[in-house]
Amino acid sequence: MGVRASHGAPSGGARPPSVRPTLDAERALWKSGHQWVGGMDEVGRGAWAGPLSVGVTVLPHGITRRNMPRWLRDSKLLHEVRREAIFDDVAAWCACWAVGHASPAECDRWGMTAALRLAAYRALAGLAVVPDALVVDGPYDLLREPPVQLELGAQGEDLARPDLPDVSPPAKVVPVVDGDARCAAVSAASVLAKVVRDRLMRSEAPHYPAYQFEENKGYPSSAHKRALRGYGLSAIHRRSWAFVNGIPWSDGALRSTSPALSPAPPLT
Repeated sequence: MGVRASHGAPSGGARPPSVRPTLDAERALWKSGHQWVGGMDEVGRGAWAGPLSVGVTVLPHGITRRNMPRWLRDSKLLHEVRREAIFDDVAAWCACWAVGHASPAECDRWGMTAALRLAAYRALAGLAVVPDALVVDGPYDLLREPPVQLELGAQGEDLARPDLPDVSPPAKVVPVVDGDARCAAVSAASVLAKVVRDRLMRSEAPHYPAYQFEENKGYPSSAHKRALRGYGLSAIHRRSWAFVNGIPWSDGALRSTSPALSPAPPLT
């Protein structure tokens, strides 16, 4: 799908951002005996509409920074046009990759933490080879059930949980703060997940033209806020988020069962 010219594509002679990810964490895992090493990152956590998406990559053993795609960076550092331009190169650089999604309705039903875990397992289920070691962006392992949930379960609480795909998680998970900027496998996951989710939101945009999803991808923006005030929530908005308060016709939004964006199948 094409990218709107109004974005102002960077010129071909532009220089990449100076911050370049390394393979230090991945090399350490290879040296410790892990054969398949991957990276994981999420996109869409702060959006008001659309899915929560998690990308996962698996890198071939023995790659170096020399053959790393020139513009590979944390996806947040790259212009949308640049992310689209490097997408195929980043995908080809990986041994395999996938993106999993949790729908807006699932985000509302289960909450952000459980929805992240669900999308992450869906991403793992889409891989040809599940890594035995994984570098994850952030301070914690999003594949594990949170300690508070485990404690409540141990106390006999009957907790509702989403059904996860039947896939064994990696034996070793290494959370790295700012991993999407520091670790090449995570940077690749961030770019792939961001582009896949952006494309999904652009495909939804013609169905909800007032919200300008082709521009904001479901994130807060002036146009998005104006549309919410004028039209209320669409079928792909998250209805339990705080932004819903004060929106016209939102009194029943939290109880709504309107159809939401279905989770897209993992892409490889």
